Amino acid sequence: MPNIENIKKYKKIYMIGIGGVSMSGIAAILKNWGFHVAGSDTSDSENVQSLIQKGIKVTIGHNIEDVGNSDVVVYSAAVKQDDPEMLEAQRLHIPTIERADFLGSLTRCYQDTICISGTHGKTTTTSMVALCFIEALAEPSIQVGAYLKQIGGNYKVGNSEHFIIEACEYVESFLKFSPKAEIILNIDNDHLDYFKTFENIKNAFVKYVKLLPDDGVLVLNADDTNCLDLAQHTKVIPITYGIQNKDADFCAVNITFTNDGFPEFDVYYKNEFFTRIKLSVPGTHNILNALSCIALCTKYGIEKNVIQSALLKFTGAHRRFEFKGKINQKVSVYDDYGHHPTEILATAKSLSHKRYHQSWVIFQPHTYSRTKNLLMDFAKSLLNFDHVIVLDIYAAREKNTYDISSKDLVDALISMGKEAKYIPNFSDCVSYVKNNVQEDDIVMTLGAGTVTEIGPMLIKED
Repeated sequence: MPNIENIKKYKKIYMIGIGGVSMSGIAAILKNWGFHVAGSDTSDSENVQSLIQKGIKVTIGHNIEDVGNSDVVVYSAAVKQDDPEMLEAQRLHIPTIERADFLGSLTRCYQDTICISGTHGKTTTTSMVALCFIEALAEPSIQVGAYLKQIGGNYKVGNSEHFIIEACEYVESFLKFSPKAEIILNIDNDHLDYFKTFENIKNAFVKYVKLLPDDGVLVLNADDTNCLDLAQHTKVIPITYGIQNKDADFCAVNITFTNDGFPEFDVYYKNEFFTRIKLSVPGTHNILNALSCIALCTKYGIEKNVIQSALLKFTGAHRRFEFKGKINQKVSVYDDYGHHPTEILATAKSLSHKRYHQSWVIFQPHTYSRTKNLLMDFAKSLLNFDHVIVLDIYAAREKNTYDISSKDLVDALISMGKEAKYIPNFSDCVSYVKNNVQEDDIVMTLGAGTVTEIGPMLIKED
């Protein structure tokens, strides 16, 4: 049992936004440790129903009375300070703690918190590491940013000192954690609405590696020079991995792909053959994700055959190149969370290893600031698809003060010689695709917003 002394003073915990990916995991861990947990959310969801089944009271809307009966209120970043439940907590002088700060307290309950971070690939790699630890019977607790079918959700409450979590750099929330081990997958230009410059992003990761104890574990992507630069800011000797960089500790060579686009490759450790790995997820980027997982798990003493088996069983996290079904039994539809040019490029490259007639992408840009800052990069990454449809920008947390629209992206694509269509209405988009796709085409719905609704509309029988 982890040491919960530092949070024992809170007997009753109320959580605003309890249905969120991270919040629901925290709630389940607290309930398992014997705390009284209740909370609220704006809408019902699978996560909410799962919490209710665990005996946690969840109110859709607000529950001022339950706030008043709590010792602390934990709230997600999306909750505004003028929220009625927040105001009630302030009126009654009940302490309020933001989710990342509270999760930081949880990481200090465990002797071994393993944080997976980087601009891209966190969810997939966290899932891979989690499955290896489960297969090794290491009983980890897990928090991952998407539904993972092997654990029946986005979290698992284990009985060991291992706590495997996805650690996000946005608003520097990962600096609230106390990691014993870190995987850093890559450092890329993103979240510029917060960071403003790439230098600020790099500095956040510098601060992050400094959190490691001297006997900690650091796994770095040797193909990313920004990652390698971090080694100078810690006493921990990093373990490196790569495909291009042959000086890396763990290297992938003799890479082949199946007709489904799934990679197989030899792993070399310090220039000697280590093992052969087969994946059940597509794309070269997933070879790198798998290498980082192999490096970390080997350091933890997990056997090669266990790692092999766990990685082969991993068929992808929810919304990561996820097969949704077929249009009239003839056209495959996939859904992916990619909402940054680097991720779109990785998805397009994954497609290139599959056999198909022509590719279609239905892309929903995510946030005005990202679209404005990376407009030409988005256009270039979308050139890799045969047919491009762009939906309206999904605002998420923003207002459009950036003078940007999806038409600007379509115009940029057309200026590069790519035929692209702006179709804001989902039903119109579905009709257009159904009327124009041909046998053995592949359709990819892409983005971090509501674009995920389109796949089920496409595969629905007329």
